Amino acid sequence: MLSNVQKRQTALFSATQTKKVEDLARLSFQTTPVYIDVDDGRKKVTNEGLQQGYCIVPSAKRFILLYSFLKRNLSKKVMVFFSSCNSVKYHSELLRYIHVDCFDIHGKQKQQKRTTTFFDFCKAEKGILLCTDVAARGLDIPAVDWILQYDPPDEPKEYIHRVGRTARGEGAKGNALLFLIPEEMQFLHYLKKAKVPVKEYEYDLKKLANVQSHLEKLVANNYYLNKSAKDAYRSYLLAYNSHSMKDIFNVHRLDLQAVAASFCFTSPPKVNLNIDSNASKFRKKTRKVDGSRSGFSESNPYGRRAEDDTRQFVRY
Repeated sequence: MLSNVQKRQTALFSATQTKKVEDLARLSFQTTPVYIDVDDGRKKVTNEGLQQGYCIVPSAKRFILLYSFLKRNLSKKVMVFFSSCNSVKYHSELLRYIHVDCFDIHGKQKQQKRTTTFFDFCKAEKGILLCTDVAARGLDIPAVDWILQYDPPDEPKEYIHRVGRTARGEGAKGNALLFLIPEEMQFLHYLKKAKVPVKEYEYDLKKLANVQSHLEKLVANNYYLNKSAKDAYRSYLLAYNSHSMKDIFNVHRLDLQAVAASFCFTSPPKVNLNIDSNASKFRKKTRKVDGSRSGFSESNPYGRRAEDDTRQFVRY
């Protein structure tokens, strides 16, 4: 058998051509490999039957727009992508509280739970699946009508993987919608460079469901939902802060009052994010005066701060 090792032919298959694949090829092949791909000079990199669009929505109206969209498409099969496990968990709980049934898949669930949910959604003729990017690759889900990217992807490549869950197969059709706040519009430039064709979808703010005050009361008065909302809000900001395109997704440019409204808070909850703040003098003053009374800890990321501390981000 060892005598035939030199005569073997080695082939490496990958759904995507990335630097990691190239690195693996260099380690695995003794000679320069021949690359065979399916890039036939297409003008776009997404599926032919896919209609793609984006909408510019103020932070405070993001969930209301999502809720309104889902209510109008209950007869469709919809996947909604979020940036964190906590966000999927919270929004699935919130939607069920307001009588919008949905599935959810994220990385904090046990494998058996994810597998069961996946097959249940596959078998369903209609339904809503909230998920993280754990569902963006390698899953073949039949007959998905809409892909909603509630939280923008980390890069255009992730966008392509997400929308690849619909319009799969010969002659298949599907739709994709990307939510962007006004500060994120520059992301469209990168999509264009990646040969992703998107057009703006407009909506009437006046026709959105008028449920904000009801949702704020619900979150304020339900202990478990309030805790889940805080976890999701915190995870959203941490994910935003770790975004690879910081020239566009700058956490310090966010209006936290508006972001809080999208999580159904009347005001931003105080959370320990461990995000850099420029107010070093204020930080030293707070430490000197308050000592350990801030209450922040790893087990309690929602500790209290001094009343005159109005900074968006605090690092203790």
